Amino acid sequence: MKRITISLLTLLLLAPSTAFSQTRRRSSSGQKSSTATTATQHLAQVRTQGATRVADQIKNLSRFIYVLGGVTSSIAAVEDAARKAGTSPADQTQQSRAQVKATIQNIREGLDKLEIDFRTTPELQPYYIKLAGVAAGAAAAEEKAGANQFDASGRQLLNVVNRLTDVLLMMRTTE
Repeated sequence: MKRITISLLTLLLLAPSTAFSQTRRRSSSGQKSSTATTATQHLAQVRTQGATRVADQIKNLSRFIYVLGGVTSSIAAVEDAARKAGTSPADQTQQSRAQVKATIQNIREGLDKLEIDFRTTPELQPYYIKLAGVAAGAAAAEEKAGANQFDASGRQLLNVVNRLTDVLLMMRTTE
């Protein structure tokens, strides 16, 4: 009789614990859609930030290329005048050349950082394929500027702007 009583008490004590241990709480579908919405919002936010950075690079490059045209014309005019006069170009020309070279170097560094960010950010990786190589284009422009080929350097930077515009268009169409 004691065995039966102990067995019943044991069963009675274990029954509620096994019932609770087998019960599993399930999240409501509202929580799942909330998580999906949050992920979608995060993706959209990261994509918008990436597109903004690409647009900023396009604006900076466009402004620089516009100014580069005037600087290149001025440098050429000063060099022609110096050549006709039989003198060396002025220090101002040398400073202008150095400033153009430094600006192109800064542009290349910014594009390097942009490429790295797109390559290392999972949400932006699909666009990296189209973006890859813009820093190399800026490096080629930098080399041409180093050789005092400012017109060719500007043309190279126009190719970079075209690539950046293609990336921006791609980002816009995949929303």
